[in-house]
Amino acid sequence: MTDTSFIESEERQALRKAVSEWASGFGQEYYLRKARSHEHTTELWDEAGKLGFLGVNLPEEYGGGGAGMYELSLVMEEMAAAGCALLLMVVSPAINGTIIAKFGTDEQKKRWVPGIADGSLTMAFAITEPEAGSNSHRITTTARRDGSDWILKGQKVWISGVDQAQAVLVVGRTEEAKTGKLRPALFVVPTDAPGFTFNPIDMELISPERQFQVFLDDVRLPADALVGQEDAAIAQLFAGLNPERIMGAASSIGMARFALSKATDYVKTRQVWGTPIGAHQGLSHPLAQCHIEVELAKLMMQKSATLYDNGDDAGAAETANMAKYAAAEAATRSVDQAVQSMGGNGLSQEYGVASMLVSARLGRIAPVSREMVLNFVAQTSLGLPRSY
Repeated sequence: MTDTSFIESEERQALRKAVSEWASGFGQEYYLRKARSHEHTTELWDEAGKLGFLGVNLPEEYGGGGAGMYELSLVMEEMAAAGCALLLMVVSPAINGTIIAKFGTDEQKKRWVPGIADGSLTMAFAITEPEAGSNSHRITTTARRDGSDWILKGQKVWISGVDQAQAVLVVGRTEEAKTGKLRPALFVVPTDAPGFTFNPIDMELISPERQFQVFLDDVRLPADALVGQEDAAIAQLFAGLNPERIMGAASSIGMARFALSKATDYVKTRQVWGTPIGAHQGLSHPLAQCHIEVELAKLMMQKSATLYDNGDDAGAAETANMAKYAAAEAATRSVDQAVQSMGGNGLSQEYGVASMLVSARLGRIAPVSREMVLNFVAQTSLGLPRSY
């Protein structure tokens, strides 16, 4: 019997083609125009929602496509390959949609998931804090009870797209779990709630989705703002963080494909001394190496998404981190090589690759740094002693 594990089904191939053709209609020019004018990509987001691309991973009974992370990562990859990846896809349907669909009450699912699926509601995600950094065990955002209500107090930083969101899924601690091992409590906080404020962070990153510092000053929430259990196991949080890493990998892979496409088109036609510069091994070999690295990262991303969709959370955690690491490295090198291959033209706005230098580099830092991925792999995969 022939093993077709590495062959995408006809449905997935059709989805890939549909997203690619649709996203190309917007393209990088649209994306950069919106980013440079500090406008939101509303048209792109709304159409993606109406076409079912945003919620392809969410349950059908709540308006989603009933597929999985493989399909959502495929959507992200093809949008990035068309030059218009949306960071909020990582956050709203991948992290928040997944967590609420898995751990929310029936009422929470009915209230939040359909809007996340069709794009009519956008939900940001807030975990990082100024003093905690990569050490999520030091989160100090605290929720205390006041009758049946919750009072939430704390700060968050590097929170994406808060100005586009109607709500934020905030990771905090209950007052009883303020010390000791992290036992996260997750709360849906409307962005118009009294005491919830945010300030933009000026970035060199060219993106229509901005970063924010968030302040929660005694934000009062009803009892049903809590998602899942009050003393949630870390597994509840990682139900959303593994998809985050898979989607980060998908974005990097698509970006790398976009850069390599630009570079190869250029070196095929650009002639110096009567021959296309792509004929020279000094350019062809680095581009070929980048292509190999992108394809290898893509395989790991697909493996991780497959494990996740089949309920292997431990296997998905290992491979999602590996995929995110490999994809970020491949994207950083691919974009840099694209610029180098195009010479001075590579730094111009006309050729559309220099704008990705910071974006590609971001993948080495967020949503988890390459160093923390290496820590995870050293300890989990190789069984080495903890370094921190």
